Amino acid sequence: MLHEEERSDAPRIVEKTADPEEQTVENTLRPSRLDDFVGQNDLKTNLSIFISAAKARNEPIEHLLLYGNPGLGKTTLAHIIGAEMGANVRVTSGPALERVGDLAAILSNLSRGDVLFIDEIHRMNHNIEEVLYPAMEDFALDLVVGKGPSARTLRLTLEPFTIIGATTRLSLLSAPLRDRFGCTLHLNFYSDDDMAKILHRSAKILNLDMDEDTAKTIACRARKTPRIANRLLKRVRDVAQIRHEGILTPDIAHEALAMLAIDNLGLDPVDRHLLGTLIDKFNGGPVGLGTLAAATQEETEAIEEVYEPYLLQLGFLERTPRGRMATARAYEHLGRTK
Repeated sequence: MLHEEERSDAPRIVEKTADPEEQTVENTLRPSRLDDFVGQNDLKTNLSIFISAAKARNEPIEHLLLYGNPGLGKTTLAHIIGAEMGANVRVTSGPALERVGDLAAILSNLSRGDVLFIDEIHRMNHNIEEVLYPAMEDFALDLVVGKGPSARTLRLTLEPFTIIGATTRLSLLSAPLRDRFGCTLHLNFYSDDDMAKILHRSAKILNLDMDEDTAKTIACRARKTPRIANRLLKRVRDVAQIRHEGILTPDIAHEALAMLAIDNLGLDPVDRHLLGTLIDKFNGGPVGLGTLAAATQEETEAIEEVYEPYLLQLGFLERTPRGRMATARAYEHLGRTK
């Protein structure tokens, strides 16, 4: 079983969300055109048609909803759509829109064809959502002026614009809001080949000389997520720079990833601790989520939304009506026997 000292409260290297400092670095690695965006081929084909048709009609592109796991490129695609349409992109998030006045100020300052990107749109306040409906359908804002008997409704006409919403939890969006998007696009996890292409592109931008084997070594540990791949690439670069005169090889990548305790499938100490606890303390399950959270000293939401999705994707974990169960593949990966 994984020793307790291997666990840490420090941010995980395989965390899918990015802090503000990392987002600044990410901006330099993001593609700015659809042709440079690697992977998601079906999505790109549809998006290319939507963009070309809207440009031919000289209209803003329809409102779009992007959903998928963190780090797959929703924000990047929103900026690409804006660039392809020749439009300015304004960025906000659901939690940041606290008052109706905040939304009114943003929408009233949009020019024709501008894009408003709302990240984490599922966390938007319900009152804000109600005001957004006429804005999306009729390009108008219905504002209440005054209070009590003297209150009246004022309709403010807006320039035609596009809202691009991004969410990791499509089920949390209300049906009326989902229905107002002209198209919903799902971003899937990336193949290892696409991950290697993304790493080669990032290495070129960072002025790194990296061969195919090194790219594959990093790609297979990146949890099929570009954000994690770029993060691992930067850590491998650091080790190469300090210990190996800046040369990137598969052996150096193995060394750097071993220092980060990332195994050959991209599992980190937290993932292995979760599986190890399930196997060693509960005989592989089934065990309830609350019990597992207490045994691992993790939040139930963190287990369900952060750790489990990748373990489920690998086939290491099962969710059953009786609780969580470790699969035979999990036993094999951790070197345990049933």
